[in-house]
Amino acid sequence: MKKITILGLGLLATTSLSACGAADRLANVGKAPDLAPIENPVTKEDYQPVSMPMPAPQVASREKNSLWGGDKKGFFKDQRAGDVGDILTVIVDIDDTAALENETERTRTSNEDAALNSLLGYELALDRLLPQAIDNTDLIDAGATSSHTGEGSVEREEEVKVQMAAIITQVLPNGNFVIEGKQEVRVNFEKRILAVAGVVRPEDISPTNTISSEQIAEARIAYGGEGQITDMQQPRYGQQVYDIIFPF
Repeated sequence: MKKITILGLGLLATTSLSACGAADRLANVGKAPDLAPIENPVTKEDYQPVSMPMPAPQVASREKNSLWGGDKKGFFKDQRAGDVGDILTVIVDIDDTAALENETERTRTSNEDAALNSLLGYELALDRLLPQAIDNTDLIDAGATSSHTGEGSVEREEEVKVQMAAIITQVLPNGNFVIEGKQEVRVNFEKRILAVAGVVRPEDISPTNTISSEQIAEARIAYGGEGQITDMQQPRYGQQVYDIIFPF
């Protein structure tokens, strides 16, 4: 009875929400969608301040009557990322094609025969122990045959071309940079997610502050999505569980 009550309340709540959504859509028939007002994001209830890795503060020293600062490494500032918290652009250009084909064939045949022609005369008494009269020269005759044939073929083609910003999160003892970046784009009810992480050399960063994905060591690149369209492209949970536990 308790389960039925909970189920009824859930159905009632779902119906109420659907009715409210339908009522709002009917009220806006023939009207252009309203634009959201400009608000201060800091005053919103769900606002969360961003905390990013920052370089250690440096104290600048400058001699009297000099335009040169002691903390400067050159006359012209290098615009490339070079410290924790700096931003660089990652150019993801993946165009991979792979084709694999395997074929396996295995056959095995075995036969076993056993006889008991004489055993101190006791071989004559075997018919007393066994339900039927037997032939001592043909006690056991076993055979087995197995055959296996397998064929596999994989053909894959992937192409991803996109640019995104990443942040230096760590400077390793050898001077290499650990970078990490994530980009989310939501269109209607579908969200596309792109994430990249890895280790890069400062020398590989171009003068335009960009680096190619093929120059990232231990690269971790993920491109996917979340939303209604992605959900429709996936089999239902019951079918996934059935595919896992079904042995045949």
